[in-house]
Amino acid sequence: MRLSPAEKLARDLDWNLLRVFLALAEAGSVTRAGERLGLKQPSVSQALKRLEDRVGHRLIDRGAGHFALTPEGIALRAEAERVQGAVLRAAEAMAEAAGEVAGEVTLALTSHVVSPLLDEALRRFHQSHPKARLAIEIMPSRAALTRLAEGRASLAICLLHEASPGLQAQVFYREFFGFFCGPPHPLFGRQGLRLADLRGQAAVSFQTDRMGDALAAVTALRQRAGLVGPVGQSSHLEEVRRMIVAGLGIGPLPLHVVAEDVAAGRLWRLPPLDDPPAIDVHLLRNPRARRNRAEAAFLAILDAALAAEPAESRVYGP
Repeated sequence: MRLSPAEKLARDLDWNLLRVFLALAEAGSVTRAGERLGLKQPSVSQALKRLEDRVGHRLIDRGAGHFALTPEGIALRAEAERVQGAVLRAAEAMAEAAGEVAGEVTLALTSHVVSPLLDEALRRFHQSHPKARLAIEIMPSRAALTRLAEGRASLAICLLHEASPGLQAQVFYREFFGFFCGPPHPLFGRQGLRLADLRGQAAVSFQTDRMGDALAAVTALRQRAGLVGPVGQSSHLEEVRRMIVAGLGIGPLPLHVVAEDVAAGRLWRLPPLDDPPAIDVHLLRNPRARRNRAEAAFLAILDAALAAEPAESRVYGP
């Protein structure tokens, strides 16, 4: 019997090629995809070429400073994600049929989520269900919400600047932001500074540091201080911290996250020292999602931890 092109593709397509393609689509570069997969760049490029030859379409446009999915690549990505989900669900269904709490729990987190409550929930979950898998993915808050809404994450812990339709949100913890500079900066180590002393200095910050977004309170304070810029931005706290330590400018960071850096002399706290802006970090879940037993078990542990910790004990800062 003669097979149609679609049937032939279904018979011959190697799942590993789709896995590499998904890593490329998510990472946005061959280098970062290779790091995620533990493969060298030539192996990633060769896998992409084999997949493009197999499907008969160019899937990614690559060039100097340019990396984008083609229309065919966008269409394949959506289907490949469904295939990936089906493979995972099949493995989880068999484990559940055997009476095991197995499967994967995927946490979509903004950087840098620092919470003893989350750490304890992870410990308890692994101790109680050692066969279950945990995947923690770090991404911007908007991407975390998209992953959760599409059913590609079990839960999200991120910033939230407005209600997200279809998702349930609750405050996970509250953190406070302060301004900091690094050792190369002219204000580093200076005592008795006032907010006015920051005027005209260059700023670095987060991509959500803009009016109407999740860090609007930080934006308002930056504008009141008269900082210039930002001259550098990132969605990752570690990279904002890197720019501050390197002396590119003054930037905002959560007080509890960088306390050790301040104590070690890697960062210097700048005004205002009183009444720093407060930012709520939210826990979000998708009530429409079909959860595997591992996801249900992890959420039960996390909910029990939240119930045992009153909101005031989940305030990290002053």
